[in-house]
Amino acid sequence: MSPGTGAALRLLAASVDAKAVAEIGTGCGVSGIHLLHGMRPDGVLTTVDQEPEHQQSARQAFRDAGFAGNRARFIPGRALDVLPRLADAGYDLVFCDGDRQEYQDYLAESLRLLRPGGLVAFEGMFANGRTVDSGPQPTEVLRLRELVRAVRESTELVSSLLPVGDGLLCVVKR
Repeated sequence: MSPGTGAALRLLAASVDAKAVAEIGTGCGVSGIHLLHGMRPDGVLTTVDQEPEHQQSARQAFRDAGFAGNRARFIPGRALDVLPRLADAGYDLVFCDGDRQEYQDYLAESLRLLRPGGLVAFEGMFANGRTVDSGPQPTEVLRLRELVRAVRESTELVSSLLPVGDGLLCVVKR
C-alpha cells in the first residue's frame, strides 16, 4: 500500500467518524493500521482474510503500532462467506482489498453493511494502469470497469476515483 493510499484511508475513516470498520483482505496489517489511526478511539476494525498467516502478521503489527487487542476482530475465511454473517447497517466504512474479480459482489454486501452516509473504498482500481489501456483486457480489468460503471450510474451512490496509489474508488451510500 502506498503512503498516499494509507493517508487517504486515515482521512476517510476520520471523515465518517468511524466506530465500526470492516476490511476485506487483512494482508500484513498496513491498511488496518491506517484505518485504526483514523477511527474513533473506541472503534473496532473487523478484518477478514482467508490466510491465517496474514491475520497473525496483522495482529502483531497492530500490537507493535500500540493498538489494544480489543481494537481489532479477526475473522478467517473467504470474504463472500463471512460478509453475510455481519450486521446490516452496522458499519461506518468498508475497505475492500481482496479478490478484484469479486469487487461487485463486495459492493452489494458493503451497501448492506453500511449505515446511511457510510463509505466503501476499493483499492487497486487502476490495476497497474491496465484499466485505461484500450487493447484486450483480462477478466479482472473488465470486472473493475463494470464496477466503476455500476457505481457511476447509481442514483443512490456518490463516488469518486482518487488517483492515489493504484487508484482508490470511494463510494458513499446515501
